[in-house]
Amino acid sequence: MSATSPAKSALLDDLQQAGQQLSLATIMFHQAVADRLGLHPTDHKCIGLLGSAGSATAGELAEATGLTTGAITGVIDRLEAAGFVRREDDPDDRRRVIIRVVPKRIRDIAKLFEPFAAAVGEMAGRYSERELATILDFLTRSEQVLRDSTRELRKGAASARKKPQAKGARGRSL
Repeated sequence: MSATSPAKSALLDDLQQAGQQLSLATIMFHQAVADRLGLHPTDHKCIGLLGSAGSATAGELAEATGLTTGAITGVIDRLEAAGFVRREDDPDDRRRVIIRVVPKRIRDIAKLFEPFAAAVGEMAGRYSERELATILDFLTRSEQVLRDSTRELRKGAASARKKPQAKGARGRSL
């Protein structure tokens, strides 16, 4: 095992702290976007998933988010009522419904991101190509670590739901 220099250890601590602050700022930004759209943040992020995928079924959205199909049905109902998505019959399977984003509403959302995108572009312009490649590598690897960690947490949550609840002193569930 190699020893970490005090300077590197301090940088790693600072990186961890900065990552936590970035995560918090990201959540708060998306909450503000959702508020402007009159949506719940989960609904807003489901639009993002649909926009990336092009379309999805309720089951696919449930799988991607970790939400139950019942909860996803509520999300889809709210998004459809607000005009962000539409349900379409699956031409290959009459039992399935495909959820698609409404392109005009996606453009409305994109407008909210324009000032942020411009600021990030300006900030990124201060870095060299090599530095940008390093930042991109770090972010790409971080995303995979988050996806893997999310999968592990969901596995643990599924296992915890299957275990019987502990009983309190008077026999009540805790």
